[in-house]
Amino acid sequence: MLGPAPIEPMQVDMQPEHNENTEEDNEPFIVENPTLDLESYAANYSGLAKLHRLLFIADHCPVLKVEALKMAITHVSFTCNISLYQTLHRKLVETLGSAGRLPDVAGGAASKDFAPIDNQWIEVRSKKAAVLLEKLDTDLKNYKSNSIKESIRRGHDDLGDHYLDCGDLSNALKCYSKARDYCTSGKHVVEMCLNVIKVSIYLQNWAHVVSYVGKAESTPDFSEGKESNQTVLTKLRCASGLAELAGRKYKSAAKHFLQANFDHCDFPEILSPSNVAVYGGLCALATFDRHELQKNVIFSSSFKLFLELEPQLRDIIFKFYQSKYASCLKLLDEMKDNLLLDMYIAPHVNTLYSQIRNRALIQYFSPYMSADMRKMAESFNTSVPALEDELMQLILDGQIQARIDSHNKVNNIFLD
Repeated sequence: MLGPAPIEPMQVDMQPEHNENTEEDNEPFIVENPTLDLESYAANYSGLAKLHRLLFIADHCPVLKVEALKMAITHVSFTCNISLYQTLHRKLVETLGSAGRLPDVAGGAASKDFAPIDNQWIEVRSKKAAVLLEKLDTDLKNYKSNSIKESIRRGHDDLGDHYLDCGDLSNALKCYSKARDYCTSGKHVVEMCLNVIKVSIYLQNWAHVVSYVGKAESTPDFSEGKESNQTVLTKLRCASGLAELAGRKYKSAAKHFLQANFDHCDFPEILSPSNVAVYGGLCALATFDRHELQKNVIFSSSFKLFLELEPQLRDIIFKFYQSKYASCLKLLDEMKDNLLLDMYIAPHVNTLYSQIRNRALIQYFSPYMSADMRKMAESFNTSVPALEDELMQLILDGQIQARIDSHNKVNNIFLD
């Protein structure tokens, strides 16, 4: 249990969140010093989630690029996603070529880093995909001629699964959506919604995600109280959290992730339990007041299990709560590179870090009528002029009702 904090911060109403991407977050970035164990990281995911995440890392981290591409090529070779296989192989060739690591084919030299594109695999997989597509299409036509709803529903799902395996997300979405007209139970409706949600997340069509989460939750015979529905509910909470995160509604995102059930968090096609800890924890830290952070995060027996997977983030949250801002911000800075390699949180890292720092600045002097800016600058590992600029912006934004007195080199900030 945590003891009382030495400083009892006031509750602060943050400025409304904006849905627009900031210019800074849209700029391309490179991560030079990650501490990510790529093999362990990739093992948390399956299907397109693993491929998309590895591709994102390859695009943003030169140090891990070759390893990420080779890992993705190995994984995609178990699918019929020929287009992605070719894209990944082209990127690998370009990367090795630019680094001067391509083998001398004429001289017969070999390289463990390089395997030529497997045209036989492409040919075999193309034929296999075409034959299976024709079979599934014929089966569906037969089901329709017999007017058996359950068979037609399964036929659409099978086609959707096949298109997904081929990387054809548009057709996969159409097939999964068509299954809706042939659902004969609430369970089938929820399964249809989860399929649509999954593909919509891959497409980053967040409006579609929100819409189908609502459809699943409003299914008549789908009860939140049933133990068997806890895995489904956690998937819906996580999907909603991702959609709110993408829309920069960070407080709402935090609330959704905090409702995930650790014992029923099984969604490797999208995210891992560690992701839930990071997304929920950072969004909460950036937007929750002291009471909310205490009740919903620190003393939450449920979310505590998620945070145990991310001990550094757990320490950050505890130090923030205990008003140990310098060590809190230092630990945040240490984990930044790894966060920037996560495709869902990366566009929001700078904004979230800024909001967390601003909240810390506000809470630092909230119990006092005034605060010594020299001591405050030391606590936040910055200079007095830089701190003055930060505080002035908070004053102008209306987040602090205060004035800065720099007269005769006495740097104090007074609450109005």
